Amino acid sequence: MLSNSRVEANIPAGDLKRARDFYADALGLTPTREIDGVFLTYRTAGGTTFNIYETSFAGQAGHTIAQWHVDDIEVEVRDLKARGVAFEVYDMPGVRWDGEIASMEGMGRAAWFKDSEGNILCLDQEDVPA
Repeated sequence: MLSNSRVEANIPAGDLKRARDFYADALGLTPTREIDGVFLTYRTAGGTTFNIYETSFAGQAGHTIAQWHVDDIEVEVRDLKARGVAFEVYDMPGVRWDGEIASMEGMGRAAWFKDSEGNILCLDQEDVPA
């Protein structure tokens, strides 16, 4: 029943204008829809849709809430750093770090950052089987 449905991420924001500015300036994204200044919808060229909504509960999750699958994580990290994004490094068992990029056996590589609201977001590049 749900296997034929689309899934969208909903990202909380304590201040929607601040979040909109961060997603535009740091990530280069423009909302495709805005509802009464309390809800933004984004659609990526890859066909993914996610929403940002205003709530006082933003930034309280201590885990990754959304991630982008990218083809070249080094390029994406470099470009986001140039736009002012600060990446996180976490102490995780079995993970090798090269700067801000983590390598996880059998999974690929990832880099985490927080948005303007304190939400943890991720870039990942999956391992390609040989």
